[in-house]
Amino acid sequence: MAKTRIAVAGAGLIGRTHIGIALRSPTCALCAVVDPAPAAREEAQRAGVPLYPTLDAMFAAAEVDGVVLATPNQVHVEQALRCIDAGVAVLVEKPVAPTVAEGERLLAAVEAKRARALVGHHRAHSPIMVRAKQVIDEGRLGRIVAAMGSAVFLKPDHYFDDGPWRREPGGGPILINMIHEVNSLRMLCGEIVAVQAIASRAVRGFPVEDTVAISLRFAGGALGTFMLSDTAACARNWEQTSRENPAYPTYADEDCYVIAGTVGSLSIPTMRVKRYASEEGRSWWKPYETGVVDVVREDPLALQMEHFGAVARGEVAPRVSVRDGLANLRVTEAIAQAASTGRVVELPGL
Repeated sequence: MAKTRIAVAGAGLIGRTHIGIALRSPTCALCAVVDPAPAAREEAQRAGVPLYPTLDAMFAAAEVDGVVLATPNQVHVEQALRCIDAGVAVLVEKPVAPTVAEGERLLAAVEAKRARALVGHHRAHSPIMVRAKQVIDEGRLGRIVAAMGSAVFLKPDHYFDDGPWRREPGGGPILINMIHEVNSLRMLCGEIVAVQAIASRAVRGFPVEDTVAISLRFAGGALGTFMLSDTAACARNWEQTSRENPAYPTYADEDCYVIAGTVGSLSIPTMRVKRYASEEGRSWWKPYETGVVDVVREDPLALQMEHFGAVARGEVAPRVSVRDGLANLRVTEAIAQAASTGRVVELPGL
C-alpha cells in the first residue's frame, strides 16, 4: 500500500519533531516542508523533500494527502481553511485557534464541508491516557467524585529571555500549558461546566501569572482541583512522570493526576489503583485492594501521526476533533477570566 503523503507547515521546534516522526512512520511519508524562513531550507534538504514558501505554492506543485500545521497560533485558522478548500486533511497543532471566535469560524467550516481535521492534543493518543479512560469507563472506580491534578515545573530563565512575549499576559502557564491539562481532564472526567481560579506572579514579578490554583466542576457532578506553576521545583507534571519524552528526567514514583470515585481511585501515570473489594460495607476503616494497571508506554506523537494518516485516508474519525479543540480553548480562556476577575465562570453548553 502506498504511504499517505504528509506535508509539514512550519519548521520550528514542534515542526521539526513532526518532520522526524513522518520520516520514521511506517504508513506515512513526508512529501514537503512549507515555511518561508531561510532556515527551513536546511530542514527540507536534510529530510530530502521540496520546500515551499506557502501552502498555495505547495498545492499548485505537489500532491498531498494531509498537512500538519505547526505554525504560529495566529495563522492556524486561515491555513486550516486553505487546506479544507484544497480538500486535504489537516492536523492543527494546539491551540486550534488564537481565540474562541476564530475557533468557531473554523468549526463551522469543518462541519459544513465534513472536512477531515484533527487537533494536535497528542496526550489523547498516549496509551497511558487511553488505558486510564478504559478503567474509568469500565466503572472500576464507581461514580467519579473528584479529580486532583497538577502541572508544576520550573522553566529556566532563558525560556523567557528567548521569548520575551512569555513575560506578558497570554504568555503564562494558563494559556501555554493548561490547555494540555484541560484536554486530559475532559477525556477522563467529562465536560467542564464551571471554573474558579486564583493566580499569583509573586515569584518572578512578571505581568503574567506564574502560579495558579484552579477549581473545576464537571457536568456529571464531580469536582476538581488543579495546581499549575512554571516556577515550582516539583516533578508532579506529565513530562517528568509519564516517561514518554526522553528529553525530560523521569521520577517514576510521582503522579500528576488522581481520579477518585465511590469505589476506588486511580493515580496517573503510575496507574496505581486502590479500591474496595465490593460496594457493600465501604468505609475508611476498611482496607483497599491495591494493584497496578498494566500499560504499554509509547510515543504519543508517533501514534498521533499514524492516527492522522488514518484520518487522511478516511478510515477513522479524528480522536480530537475541532469541536474538542474549541472546547479546550473555551475552558482555558474561562480559567484566565476567572483568575483575573475572582469570579466563578460558567461555561456554555458545548
